[in-house]
Amino acid sequence: MASSNTAPAKAFPPGTAAAVRRSLQIYRRDRAREPLLDAWYAQFVSPGALVFDIGAHAGDRTACFARLGARVVAAEPQPAFARLLRFLHRADAHVTIEPVAVGAREGSIALNLNVDNPTVSTVSPDFIAAARGVRGWETQTWARTIDVPVSTLDALVARHGQPSFVKLDVEGWEYEALRGLSRMPAVLSFEFTTIQKDVALACLQRLASLGATRFRASLGESLAFVEHQQGSLDLNGMASWLEALPLAANSGDVYAYAEG
Repeated sequence: MASSNTAPAKAFPPGTAAAVRRSLQIYRRDRAREPLLDAWYAQFVSPGALVFDIGAHAGDRTACFARLGARVVAAEPQPAFARLLRFLHRADAHVTIEPVAVGAREGSIALNLNVDNPTVSTVSPDFIAAARGVRGWETQTWARTIDVPVSTLDALVARHGQPSFVKLDVEGWEYEALRGLSRMPAVLSFEFTTIQKDVALACLQRLASLGATRFRASLGESLAFVEHQQGSLDLNGMASWLEALPLAANSGDVYAYAEG
């Protein structure tokens, strides 16, 4: 892995260097968090395994998967952050950066950039509409739009191989990304938000149709599973749990496990 995590500002378009620095500070410079991430993801990622980090942003998960010895394909459509990831992992032959959004079909799409908080940049206009006027989201603005290329998960599989674990975090576009997947990995996680429970419920149905039979959830950045009496939940159980979540829960990740 690269020896420095400070990319030169001249590598980024005007107006984006400050956003990149903020994201680096939040996601890549908390060394105390790295062993916590590693311990959490070690239950899904083994040395030599192929892992997809879809919506990599500043790449804290990409770096974690690389530390665990995995081969990593990191997809990130924001040009500044794709450049950042290439810089940070320039010496790591086991990390491949795909500067693409992921969706139901290949092509191009408008990416709405949140310059002040780029972790919630999104290709989903419904995500932006759902956030409008909601407590906790009042300060979020998507002021710029650029066109970015779109790949599908199946196309990434065709190029790189079948992953054993997929982490999917694409700000309200998770269901569209799953529409471009035809084979369930051993484990797949997707982010959900309480402002778009409908997207999370659609993702559950899609994953069940691909062969997922068990589901668990983690709230926020807790790196811990929500405890249920029966451990993992089936499709209906996870759907009921999501529907009952209060708006204040905000976000989390659902982990879907393939049958067997």
